[in-house]
Amino acid sequence: MAERRVELLTATVEQIEARGVAAVRIADVAASLGVSNALVLYHFSTKDELVAAAFAHAAEGDLAHLHKLLGRRTSAVRRLRAAVRWYAPTGPAKGWRLWIEGWASALREPALRSVTRDLDRRWKQALSEVIAEGVAAGEFRCPDPEVAALRLTALLDGLAVQMTAYPGAVSRARTRAWADEALSRELGLTPADLNP
Repeated sequence: MAERRVELLTATVEQIEARGVAAVRIADVAASLGVSNALVLYHFSTKDELVAAAFAHAAEGDLAHLHKLLGRRTSAVRRLRAAVRWYAPTGPAKGWRLWIEGWASALREPALRSVTRDLDRRWKQALSEVIAEGVAAGEFRCPDPEVAALRLTALLDGLAVQMTAYPGAVSRARTRAWADEALSRELGLTPADLNP
């Protein structure tokens, strides 16, 4: 039962990335797995419930990877740099189309708004905790880790929208340089300090 639910959520994420939230139908998800609409509705009583659960499923995967990066046994600077580079739309992080779709749909769907807000809060909290660890260890200075995490994620989210909606608007190299500059500025370091 749990495996079937994960299959349905994974298929829904794929359908959202391909079609967008508004265009996805329960029938599309069912057809992609070769199952009946009734089976999808057995697990999720409405499309809104299915979509919100799919976003939560995708978010948990992203958060697990973030915690893996931030939980490494190395300096706070190195962990933060790895997390920012993974989060930024320059590296292997996938799913920006999905998250942009989610943000847009969250304007009208309270269940999805709750999921995306929770994801956003948890990302910022994880980053601010490691920034605070680095400050406590004397690695760098940052007067307000929570505000620093907010500024960093706001910049990266905005760059992701630019790169996803307008391919070529900002190069990957420039995006990476801006992400490094922003992180170093928030930590009171130079960009060179991020690459020991």
